[in-house]
Amino acid sequence: MSPLSYKHHTLTGQSGWQDLLRLLKEVAVSDIRGKPTLRLRDARGYWYDRYRLGEQIVERYIGEDTEELRQHLARHETLRETARDRRAETSRLVRLLRSEGYLTPDLATGQILMAMARSGVFRLGGTVVGTHAFRQYEGVLGVRIGADQAAQTNDIDIASFERLSLALGDQVDPDLAQVFSALDFEALPAIGDRKVWRWRQTRQQTLIEFLTPSFQQDEGLRDLPALGVSAQSLHFLNYLIAEPLTVPLLYREGALIQIPRPERYAIHKLIVSERRRRGDMADKARKDRAQARFLIGVLADEDPYALAAAWQAARDKGRAWCEALDAALSKLPETAAQLRSLP
Repeated sequence: MSPLSYKHHTLTGQSGWQDLLRLLKEVAVSDIRGKPTLRLRDARGYWYDRYRLGEQIVERYIGEDTEELRQHLARHETLRETARDRRAETSRLVRLLRSEGYLTPDLATGQILMAMARSGVFRLGGTVVGTHAFRQYEGVLGVRIGADQAAQTNDIDIASFERLSLALGDQVDPDLAQVFSALDFEALPAIGDRKVWRWRQTRQQTLIEFLTPSFQQDEGLRDLPALGVSAQSLHFLNYLIAEPLTVPLLYREGALIQIPRPERYAIHKLIVSERRRRGDMADKARKDRAQARFLIGVLADEDPYALAAAWQAARDKGRAWCEALDAALSKLPETAAQLRSLP
């Protein structure tokens, strides 16, 4: 048993969360307008909704080929007929989870994430990172997260792979400039560059930033064509957003968003805490370590093999990764002991 104390959500809440996720995936498939078509690329399969719009043939990206998605696609016409009832049920489940004490977004964050989901940001590879992702691990792990660790933040960070964005051949609709303008956001162009990767909401001071992994020595701006934005590239980010999870957004009738896997999020937070350990970033570094400590404590009990694999994958990436991890763990001796005792 880990030294960390935590509580599980009720079985009613855990079942409701799983039901909501399943129904939202079915709702997504019920929106298909034409014929599902499989495209093969780099030994992987990707499904598209192929339909005619006037004189043009449109191919709208659905998702990567999985057995679960194939089963949903085989039933997409039946699912379309019952879509209205299903949306009513997802709304009920969101209310249930709220009454069960699950963390939910504030009004501004819910509106923004819902608008991005509807435009296709998460369908096209966008992944929520940072505290707004951390709050979602209540549902993934079935545990309660304390308010001190998951306090609301005005920053919303969305990460995506540049290469995936180039390869998909699809774009958000409507474009994000329109989406953000309707919600009173203003673009904040990079200094000396016309590229835009940040938007700030004038009435709430909410800041949206787009990020992408850097595979080069520098951390410059890169384009994300599928999302129609630029992004700040960062080292270590590729580890965080590899193989993300799809989870339900607990707002209104719900929506599907993507977040990192909890074991990768925890290990990545250890590394990030060392990049932000000085000056006015010290408070964020302490928050990073607190989130990492909590998730590692839970996962050491609930899913030690996934945690062990993520831990080893990070250490296998070289000396810089190991040095950052060791430095962060020197401040968390109990967490270090948990990681050393993994199977």
